[in-house]
Amino acid sequence: MSKRAIARPDGGVAGSRRFGALFAALVILGAGGCGYHLRGTGSSLPPDIKTIGIPVFRNMTTRYDLDVKLTRAVVDEFVARGKVRIVGDRAEADAVLEGVITSFSATPIGFSGGGQADRYNITVTASIILKGKDGEKAVFSNPSFVYNQEYVVPVGGEFETFQTEAIDKIAGQFARSLVVSILEGF
Repeated sequence: MSKRAIARPDGGVAGSRRFGALFAALVILGAGGCGYHLRGTGSSLPPDIKTIGIPVFRNMTTRYDLDVKLTRAVVDEFVARGKVRIVGDRAEADAVLEGVITSFSATPIGFSGGGQADRYNITVTASIILKGKDGEKAVFSNPSFVYNQEYVVPVGGEFETFQTEAIDKIAGQFARSLVVSILEGF
């Protein structure tokens, strides 16, 4: 014998189905109103910011070319996301993103059998501020934005060569992390 739902005059089974559908609809609508959004689709930028100027970050470290690599990576990440347009002239920008690289370190964290360092942790710290057109109001500010990552130098490998390659990779990841923080407020 199969079980079948029988509609009752008092709403019974059919009424509980309607209640379930209504409840599900309310939950979905409520989630939309609480600020929830899928990662990569939201923006915590004010709606009037359509263009951003990004001058080359100031480099207060001794690491050559770090300013250029990080700035280029941040510009590329903004362009890839397509949320705002990057402009070269500050006068055309709705906001300006300024960065000062305050520290850079490559610390050995692993050693080969011969006592040679073969694994390093690179840490980059920067002071970041996104100012609106008026130049006074900060839209986003992080005076100590830190990014770190490990990299490996193969036995017999040239430290400087591998560090330069690691910085190229880290620049992209630094930029991704920074742009997500700015655009999505995480």
